[in-house]
Amino acid sequence: MTNILAVVDAGEFSTQAVLAAEALRKAAGQRGLQLAAEVRMEQGVLNPLDLAAMPADAPVLLVGGGALEEERFAGRRLVKASVEEVLADADAVLARVAEGTAATAGLESGGRQRRIVAITSCPTGIAHTFMAAEGLQQGAQALGHDIRVETQGSVGARDTLTDEEIRAADLVLIAADTQVDLSRFAGKKVFLSGTKPAIKNGRALIDKAFTEASVQGGASAAAGADDRPKRTERTGPYKHLMTGVSFMLPFVVAGGLMIAVAFALGGIYAFEESNEGTLAYSLFQIGANAAFVLMIPALAGYIAFSVADRPGIAPGMIGGLVAANLGAGFLGGIAAGFIAGYGVAFLNRVIKLPRTLEGLKPVLILPTLGTLLTGLLMIYVVGTPVAAVLSALTTWLQSMQGSSAILLGLLIGAMMSFDMGGPVNKAAYAFATGLIASQIYTPMAAAMVAGMTPPLGLALACRLFASRFTKDEREAGNAAAVLGLAFVTEGAIPFAARDPLRVIPALVAGSALAGAISMGFAAELKVPHGGVFVLPIPNAVTHLGGYLLALVVGTAVTALMLRLLLRPIAR
Repeated sequence: MTNILAVVDAGEFSTQAVLAAEALRKAAGQRGLQLAAEVRMEQGVLNPLDLAAMPADAPVLLVGGGALEEERFAGRRLVKASVEEVLADADAVLARVAEGTAATAGLESGGRQRRIVAITSCPTGIAHTFMAAEGLQQGAQALGHDIRVETQGSVGARDTLTDEEIRAADLVLIAADTQVDLSRFAGKKVFLSGTKPAIKNGRALIDKAFTEASVQGGASAAAGADDRPKRTERTGPYKHLMTGVSFMLPFVVAGGLMIAVAFALGGIYAFEESNEGTLAYSLFQIGANAAFVLMIPALAGYIAFSVADRPGIAPGMIGGLVAANLGAGFLGGIAAGFIAGYGVAFLNRVIKLPRTLEGLKPVLILPTLGTLLTGLLMIYVVGTPVAAVLSALTTWLQSMQGSSAILLGLLIGAMMSFDMGGPVNKAAYAFATGLIASQIYTPMAAAMVAGMTPPLGLALACRLFASRFTKDEREAGNAAAVLGLAFVTEGAIPFAARDPLRVIPALVAGSALAGAISMGFAAELKVPHGGVFVLPIPNAVTHLGGYLLALVVGTAVTALMLRLLLRPIAR
């Protein structure tokens, strides 16, 4: 007895229609069901349904968007699916039919337990990545759903999702502030968000995702933007820039450490040819002439990747190297990344090829034309003016002394603590990190000391002024101290969330002062992450005494400001 009726129409792609029908028959057989499939092609109709001979209560699965003649099935329950969904997971489509869940109504969060797979990621891959994962896990638990979260942090992916888990999932939720490769999720319901909604209210985000998720296209990375789920959060240049910074960061850290160790072993002249063959000389070559050479291409390449997916990587990296060779530095790398990304995205939209030749776009046409466009624009139009701007900026920063340096330190410090890992914080951090390529290290020192101050100041205040904090906050103060020492400014977020109008001004005051003192001493930091744990490395930081003074004073001022601004907690 026939249990399910199906009509498949893939338009001109008749092979896909036949494959989809066969996949449905096989999946139905594994479920102990009988499925009658009508395949509609340009050449005619294969296996037309004889509705008079079919059970009147058999549901109808409509696959594709062609002329399915839905009016034939009046009075029957209809379920719709795309050809891509069927080819990706025919059993999951049949499960929707069997359970009476119509795709036209979208996913729902109520009723039975659902399976969710998620990915979280932030630019630095430290705090927000794992806070978002925790928020999603708590939200799924509250809703009674099963969830697996893959965290793409600074040390790579953890708890990596398996192919079986992805196939079985009802929803894919991406909570990320950087670009995440979606090719694994072809045919699945995917919802894109930033990390902030997951941290703030994971339950509400999951509810929204079930309602608004859309099917991820099954084409190659060169598929048009229309085939991808749309992010409901505001996106744009900031997200693309942060993606580039997150991929550039390991090159800067590794290169900075190699150079610092080289100077520690061989002195400040370790790079001279007279020292060739020594360990110090070799370490300097690794750091300065390998890691630092790659940082600008990595920045540009992954900005382009964020905009245009994988076809943008090669044009972006090549454009970044051209920018570095022209002396345009990190500003040129940013320009090259956006030119390559938006250029490749535009070419992808306007170049139309037959289906049989579509595979040439991501590996031949887009990289070649994108590289040509980016390289020529960098050489003849953008590179020279940007190099002049960077040179003027470098000269200005190197000549900074006295009040002007202190003013810059105040600004960087205030930005680092204003939103504790948010857009303002990341803008200051990206500015300081990018200048390392131009051998300007004082802004990096100011940024890191100002980023350590908020959680350290809160931890100190919890100890000295316990009456201003709840029991949970006093216990969290110990963790905040460790996070502060490791340069994880996000450790201050739980405290600021309770009383932002009083806590944030206190944090800004302490961090601004710490940044100003660091700039006043002209402290330089060659390693852009690690907090106090990189300070013992010889030559990683200059004027170490003044730098530590900036950290102590900023921490103390933060704690005192919290004492003045916060009210005692009623016991």
